[in-house]
Amino acid sequence: MKIHLFVLAIFVSGFVSAQENLEDLLAAGIEDAQRFSAGYISPATEGMMYNLSNSWAQSAEVKKPLKFEISIIGNATFVNDDRKTFTLNTADYNNLQFRDGSASKDVATAFGENNPDIIVFAEVRDGPFTDEVEFQLPQGLASVNVNVLPTAFLQGRIGVFKATEVKLRYFPKVEREDVRTGLFGVGLQHEFTQWLPAEKAFPVAISGLITYNNLNANYDFTDDDVIDGENQQFDLNMDTWVFQVHASTKLPIVNFYGGLGYVTGKSDFDVLGTYRVRGGIPLFETTNEFTDPFSVENKISGVRATVGAKLQLGFFGLHADYNISEYSTVTVGTHFGI
Repeated sequence: MKIHLFVLAIFVSGFVSAQENLEDLLAAGIEDAQRFSAGYISPATEGMMYNLSNSWAQSAEVKKPLKFEISIIGNATFVNDDRKTFTLNTADYNNLQFRDGSASKDVATAFGENNPDIIVFAEVRDGPFTDEVEFQLPQGLASVNVNVLPTAFLQGRIGVFKATEVKLRYFPKVEREDVRTGLFGVGLQHEFTQWLPAEKAFPVAISGLITYNNLNANYDFTDDDVIDGENQQFDLNMDTWVFQVHASTKLPIVNFYGGLGYVTGKSDFDVLGTYRVRGGIPLFETTNEFTDPFSVENKISGVRATVGAKLQLGFFGLHADYNISEYSTVTVGTHFGI
């Protein structure tokens, strides 16, 4: 379960570790805060959507009616170097500037690291008057030597009628230290080769797979006294769909499988609650109040391919595969069933 809770930490790690800068970021203006947050958090949400689209099928053969299998599955998604930084061009921002005068720099995403630290400031002018807020940009997971995106979950499948099985992933909403996470997924797999006249003599099974996955995560930091306000939260909701054709051998002990498919998904990362910020924009206001200040939306779509192997020893088995996509993933798991 600790690994499951780590899912949310991937997304808010930079914000949590740099909560003292949240007020400064909001003081720079809502538009600038949202633009920076989109560049910072988007690779993490994209990576998680690709991660959760994996591991739905380890065989193209479906279970007979009422036969079932339970799996424990672990994923590790690799993060390419180009996902660890994004270009912050001050021309795209209303008020944000680099302290050293640079026009643009590659800065850390939630996966990256700023080495050395990068200082920015927001300057607001109103006639002859100027207000300035200076702060350090947040670090990402590379600053604590985390370079892969891990997840782990339970998954089940059961045969429902000829050539068809239903798959299910589920974790109830769990709360720990103001972090709540919940995971739900469902899939339907249909084996086309069971309808062939000589199906038993055919050495390869071929099936189609459709899956849906939802992740909801919430971090409530109201009591941390980072910034004055009420009901302050980071909230993440993520939906993914996978459409795939799968094939596998039909040997008694060791089998090989592979698939080609398409993944699509959408995520919404919301900064919720009321925030009272001293200084910043608008200028000369003693305290500025923002409610549900901004959201970051991301969408993904792309082709994916999987190759893997499965060992079956009676009711117990092991599997491992590699998924090739925009965020490639290695999967290992164990399963048992009848």
